[in-house]
Amino acid sequence: MLHPLLHNHPTTTNNSSSATMASAGKRPVDLSAATTSDPIKRRRSHLSPGKDPQLEEEEVEEAAQFHPAASSAAQEDDADSTGLRLLGLLLQCAECVAVDNLDDAGQLLPEIAELSSPFGSSAQRVGAYFADALSARVITSYLGAYSPLNPISKSHHQKLLNALQIYNSITPLIKFSHFTANQAIQQALDGADHVHVIDLDIMQGLQWPGLFHILASKTRKIKSFRITGLGPSAELLHSTGQRLAEFANALSIPFQFQPLEGKIGFEPWWEFSRPVCGGIALIFSIV
Repeated sequence: MLHPLLHNHPTTTNNSSSATMASAGKRPVDLSAATTSDPIKRRRSHLSPGKDPQLEEEEVEEAAQFHPAASSAAQEDDADSTGLRLLGLLLQCAECVAVDNLDDAGQLLPEIAELSSPFGSSAQRVGAYFADALSARVITSYLGAYSPLNPISKSHHQKLLNALQIYNSITPLIKFSHFTANQAIQQALDGADHVHVIDLDIMQGLQWPGLFHILASKTRKIKSFRITGLGPSAELLHSTGQRLAEFANALSIPFQFQPLEGKIGFEPWWEFSRPVCGGIALIFSIV
């Protein structure tokens, strides 16, 4: 007889407690909402009882969509900054490889590998392939397996020169870039008597005859015009300088040409960019 009494006693107490709360006008406490793991459900359970249920539902949906959108925007910003950082490192590493600065290039490659991935974003995938190519170039250069291409023959070089001149005559792309650069240089040279141009990749020097025409048409004549041209071949630089000198002499422009064989970025070229005297307009060009 004692066991049934003990079993029924809690039930009687719970029922009486619920009845007491109902009589006092209080809402029973729902513990299921407090213990749920869904934050949206927890927010829905704690909304004000006096609000319109439809407005409550809209606020809940808005809260559910806010955090993913903010997270997505933050991820896009991080991806953009990572892509820019990766691009800068790739360019810096490529410049080091171009001037045979293999130690600095080797130090940049681990950071590039950390930011790039063949399975990531577009920038990361491109960076991964360029990193592999630069790594192979650095490794083969250290091992001595990489060697420069054999110099082309004079006849083959003449064929390439003729092909480039034909291409320049039929397409406006190179002409437009030269024209735009020469216009900017001409405006910068307003009032200058002495000019020194550092062409970091002069090739055949096709850009400069157009500037010679512009300078020759001005009432105030240039007193000296000097070009320091960088290129991989001393023979090519000599022929380019001779051709530019003939063109400048035909327009009565005092002209000097300084050939400099080598790659962009190697140290001695900077010595030639120092003006021999004051009042010289110094221009750097790579088109």
